[in-house]
Amino acid sequence: MCVVRIKKVINNNLLCVVDEKGGEMIVTGKGIGFKRKIGERIDPVLFEKTYRMEGKAGQRKLRELCGQIPIEHLELTQSLIEYIKTQITTPLNESLLITLADHISFALKRKQEGIEFANPLEGSIMSYYPTEYHLGQHCLRAIQEAAQVELNPSEAAFIALHIVNAELNTSMSVMYEITRLIEGTLEVVEYFYQKSFDRESLDFNRFVVHLRYFAQRLFQTSPGQADAYDADFQEMIIRSCAQHYKCAQCIGEYIRNAYHREVSGEELIYLTIHLKRINLGKRQEN
Repeated sequence: MCVVRIKKVINNNLLCVVDEKGGEMIVTGKGIGFKRKIGERIDPVLFEKTYRMEGKAGQRKLRELCGQIPIEHLELTQSLIEYIKTQITTPLNESLLITLADHISFALKRKQEGIEFANPLEGSIMSYYPTEYHLGQHCLRAIQEAAQVELNPSEAAFIALHIVNAELNTSMSVMYEITRLIEGTLEVVEYFYQKSFDRESLDFNRFVVHLRYFAQRLFQTSPGQADAYDADFQEMIIRSCAQHYKCAQCIGEYIRNAYHREVSGEELIYLTIHLKRINLGKRQEN
């Protein structure tokens, strides 16, 4: 039988416990914390729900969050994440439980106080992360059903960013920067070719997906890494796709001026290949 001991009594229905391997968990159960003491052994059969984080930092944040928000909000968030996982194939960082539960709880509290925030990037998020945005809309409907509270529709965009953040293993502040970089890059491309994207097209979706991971690498990778492509291949792409390479260079200049970061030769080649694919796709439709 697994030996579980109490690390902290959060309230009458919520405990922080540690198993025999030192793994920390948050467990719920009706009256489970009533008159309990730290270090006391407890039977796991009493646990109704269990929440676990692998890292020490995550464990601490979860423990602190559980003392600050209603447990119903954590349970609701867990159910939303379980649904989200059925709709996307990308693994999600476990911190999504903490960040999304915190956001939802705060949004519900703000609604009660009559305070609502608009999301200035809502249009961009809807366009660049359509799958996550639709999941955000689903979450809003589920929240309304569970909490009997109708949140501002723009909250779908906030939730979408939390999901993308968990997919890319980055922070919310970086996610905002990534979204703005995508927006700026698309403006550079449209200006260069003097064409507007069909934002419903597969070509557009492919390019945005590339830009998402390109921006993630740009913000999270140390500068000065060696290029993976050999010089002959790069030269061949530059010669055969001269116009698209020039556009990629314009993107590099935009990023240098706006974000003070250098785009590597390898990334310029990646961008050139994707730009060629988009441009050819648009020509075939004409």
